[in-house]
Amino acid sequence: MKELKIIKFRSTLFTLLIGCCFLYQTACTGKKESGKMVFYYNETTGIATLDPAFAKNQSIMWAIHQVYNTLVEIDSNLNIVPSLAKSWEIDAGRTTYTFHLRNDVYFHDSPVFPGGKGRKMVADDVVFSLNRIIDKNTASSGAWIFNKRVDTVHPFTTINDSTFQVKLLRPFHPILGILSMQYCSIIPKEAVLTYGKDFRRNPCGTGPFRFISWDEGEALVLHRNEQYWEKDKEGERLPYLDAIQVSFFDNKATEFLQFRQGKLSFINDIDPSFKDELLTKKGELRKEWQGRLHLNKTAYLNTEYFGILVDEQNPLVKKSPVRLKLVRQAMNYAINRPQLMMYMRNSIGIPAEAGFVPGGLPSRNVELVKGYTYDPGKARQLLKQAGFTDTRTIPAITLLTIPIYADIASFVAKQMEEIGLPVQVEVIQKSLLLEQTAKSQALFFRGSWIADYPDAENYMAMFYSKNPAPPNYTRYKNPVFDQLYEQALLETNDSARYALYRTMDQLVINDAPVIPIWYDMAIHFVQNNVQGFRTNALNLLELRRVKLVGAVSY
Repeated sequence: MKELKIIKFRSTLFTLLIGCCFLYQTACTGKKESGKMVFYYNETTGIATLDPAFAKNQSIMWAIHQVYNTLVEIDSNLNIVPSLAKSWEIDAGRTTYTFHLRNDVYFHDSPVFPGGKGRKMVADDVVFSLNRIIDKNTASSGAWIFNKRVDTVHPFTTINDSTFQVKLLRPFHPILGILSMQYCSIIPKEAVLTYGKDFRRNPCGTGPFRFISWDEGEALVLHRNEQYWEKDKEGERLPYLDAIQVSFFDNKATEFLQFRQGKLSFINDIDPSFKDELLTKKGELRKEWQGRLHLNKTAYLNTEYFGILVDEQNPLVKKSPVRLKLVRQAMNYAINRPQLMMYMRNSIGIPAEAGFVPGGLPSRNVELVKGYTYDPGKARQLLKQAGFTDTRTIPAITLLTIPIYADIASFVAKQMEEIGLPVQVEVIQKSLLLEQTAKSQALFFRGSWIADYPDAENYMAMFYSKNPAPPNYTRYKNPVFDQLYEQALLETNDSARYALYRTMDQLVINDAPVIPIWYDMAIHFVQNNVQGFRTNALNLLELRRVKLVGAVSY
């Protein structure tokens, strides 16, 4: 009965919110009286900085992507394509990359330049920007991207104003993907020298939109860069939008109310309380919402999982049944992933019944790596093989999770108990969970891994024993895996490298330091008047080609 009351309360709350929407709804078009096209979106978690050196989460990356460019970028098909670099060459040893820069790119107008006029971007700016990431004085959260990968003496070199080189310690195929990350946005030295630590709120880049104002916690405003270098296929200068305004409502219900009033152009995901009101169990818009808004879904390079600490020297592991591989395999067989996805996620995502690496990557792990399907009988059999003939003697295992995933953790705990494995769910704040997993203080924990760049190596790095936590939160150690990982880094043949990725993934799945639950999907609800809005597998907010046409209608 308690669950029924909660459902009724949520439904009533939702109805009240929708009623408010219709009472106060206006014919919002995303345009001010001046006729300008303004795109509005909200960040419930806020934006901590606009300095690319600290672009460590989605809210920061989305904003930075509007203001800055990188040497290369990733298109909708996950291919590396030119951006500030129009072309590049790789030497025979695959350790030196030479980039040829565009000569028509200018930084935004800013007081840091003489006369306030933005100057041309040159190779020295690239060298400065990338060196700043590895400079210990910067203390960039992205320093790891070049760690043990680039030359320790001259990693970045200016050849001339339009030519730049990266020198690696050894071949590393994903380096182009790394250079597409927002950490590697190109900035002018003058801005950093002028503003110092306050550069975080005074950004200056070469991107499609330029910074206007930021009232932290209230609104961030960006305007169209009239001198932006990129054009569409018809030769029209991008972007089409005149401005972007970001709000910071910290409540997803409030965010949805703003969207229904036409005050937001789109929303990323939705409060779990409202999913059943908008979506069917198959993940489609309910009939009453069709035509009122657009639902955009796409595969997202994010694996949601439960991690298991497997360092047998750790006191937590020594006393726990999860130290045994058979028990960890049983835990994987215990979960009905398709059922979980349908009833807990409204089919937003794909049950993770293959490897740890999600689909969409050229290595094809999802198609060729064998994972776990729901088989409670097999799970019970494995527990007996592990020596637990009487499951009543098994000590309870604590599963740490964050509030937003508490219901999913409870679902998993119940299924574990059905095979005789007692699991207690403990809900803690995200910051504490991150701290405990980094310090190997969490035995069984909820986790997710979002790709930094589109290569399976990014996922396999989580299990390389020489990596700390992060990314090796489970403290997995397998000499065979390590050898294959190091071999893959040196492999220049794509097909051979992909085969190594799949072999490594299969090793991880067999050893079961993780329980993959689902491969994620990006889900966006978009107003009817928004055109050209495209989702991508990295869930990067792309607004260069977005237009607003007509009014929002319901």
